[in-house]
Amino acid sequence: RDPRVDQLREYRRERREGGTIVIEEPGNRTIVRQGDRLIIRHDDTDRFRRVYGRGEFRVDRRGSESYEIVQRPNGVEIVTVRDEDGRLLRRFRREQGGREIVIIDNSRRPLRQGYFVDEVVDLPPVRLSIPRERYIVEADDASEEELYEAFSAPPVERVARAYSLDEVRQSSQLRDRVRRVDVDTVTFASGSWELPSNQIARLRPVAVAIKRAIERDPTEVFLIEGHTDAVGSDVDNLSLSDRRAETVATILSEEFGVPAENLTTQGYGE
Repeated sequence: RDPRVDQLREYRRERREGGTIVIEEPGNRTIVRQGDRLIIRHDDTDRFRRVYGRGEFRVDRRGSESYEIVQRPNGVEIVTVRDEDGRLLRRFRREQGGREIVIIDNSRRPLRQGYFVDEVVDLPPVRLSIPRERYIVEADDASEEELYEAFSAPPVERVARAYSLDEVRQSSQLRDRVRRVDVDTVTFASGSWELPSNQIARLRPVAVAIKRAIERDPTEVFLIEGHTDAVGSDVDNLSLSDRRAETVATILSEEFGVPAENLTTQGYGE
């Protein structure tokens, strides 16, 4: 209860793999430092199990692939397929009657060097043809229709090809191709990723708009980005931001019914 990032430090385990430093944390999180690059990775399956806790969870092995299956109480299954190294290949929802809706397809993901995507997508700066307030929407000032428009709008510039989830997570210039909603009014206590109960209602308009967008297109995926201020170490801030993003995604699902499988999270630190 009331977890804080300074409590994590004694539980971290650090090792070196060549020129890469790998830090493992509780909650199935791994922080990787390679040169001046620092990233954090975690497993969404634990979040699914919390959200759909009354359902069932199992893992099936099929050749070199593992199928992590979370069965919701209504019988719908969320299936996450991973390769032998635990990397996400695809995620789909299997509805009653057997219909499958593919949500994430990483089959065309780029090669890796160690823990990093081999090539971060390098794109020129985005050229806006819409007002900036429609490109970056402030959640506290926006109507439900304005939020829905931001969540359902096509990219502001043509996207050349399909990109993997890792490419999206690691390439800010790629993420700049779509509109975003800033939720700056949701505040956490210093060093904590527990959201006070009086803050939860502020997420309702965002949740309503996301649910509308998913009802229109059940394959939509929304990235919840976590950020912190500049106080503290870069490792602490990265872990804290990632856990805060996961907290928001969990609340959107538990409190407001946003499908957990249509959300993914990533912390970016300060």
